Amino acid sequence: MDKFFDFELTGQLLNLDFVQKALLAAAILALVAGLIGPLIVMRRMAFAVHGTSELAFTGAAGALLLGLGIEAGALAGAVIAALLLGLLGGRESDRDSVIGVILSFGLGLGVLFLWFYPGRAANKFGLLIGQAVTVDSTNLSVFAWAAAGVVVVLAVIYRPLLFASVDLAVAKARGVPVATLTVVFTVLVGVTTALGVRTVGSLLVLALLVTPAAAASRVATSPLVVTALSVLFAEIAAVGGIVLSLAPGAPSSAFVTGFAFVIYLGCRLIAFLRDRTGNRAEKDTRPSPREHDTTLVG
Repeated sequence: MDKFFDFELTGQLLNLDFVQKALLAAAILALVAGLIGPLIVMRRMAFAVHGTSELAFTGAAGALLLGLGIEAGALAGAVIAALLLGLLGGRESDRDSVIGVILSFGLGLGVLFLWFYPGRAANKFGLLIGQAVTVDSTNLSVFAWAAAGVVVVLAVIYRPLLFASVDLAVAKARGVPVATLTVVFTVLVGVTTALGVRTVGSLLVLALLVTPAAAASRVATSPLVVTALSVLFAEIAAVGGIVLSLAPGAPSSAFVTGFAFVIYLGCRLIAFLRDRTGNRAEKDTRPSPREHDTTLVG
């Protein structure tokens, strides 16, 4: 337990090149996740993120079996999943069932790929919970280019996508290409999910794509403020989680998800206290029935 607070050892590890690469990769992922997360929450796509992450796991497992780069395999799997979700789950009534079908198929196929893989068990386990400290220069380059692509495309489609997310019926009536935007956005979610496989693992990528945005939406209503808070919360969770996991040598994903969960609980508490204070103030300013009757008689 003392290793968790061994700041001297943590400081020494922070000077290592592979640790710095891991922190940079986590910061890039947190930036993209924080930007795209509020739209995921607004469009109620948390389950879709989980389904996409399972196909990212399948792609990464296939790449591991074939001796290819895990990032490339995860990207391919996530993009395929995103396209399937966007094309087959167009109707809201079908979305959950389509996600369930794709999720179960992808997870089963990924498990089969790992069964065939003859290498170390640590590599298999890392796909599920992440191995941030294994990021090298090649992985970092893939991270940077993929993240840049997501940010650029998101900037181009942000306004009509936000409009369609807030009021779908009006957006359709105004001629916004809702179906196309849905497919493009789902692909962006898939790419971002794939980036999380190396850092937090396919099982826990929701911690960065959904939790910070859900926390931010509890304490703010402006889309700009929610997005800024979402990025801040995601950065704290991703970078802080990895730093805290260095000294004990524990899986970083546990600390990343722990940070995100604590932030979410804190934001819920702030929202509860704010609403309670607002209701009390409204009750105090409201005239009592006796005062109201006196006013009418007068």
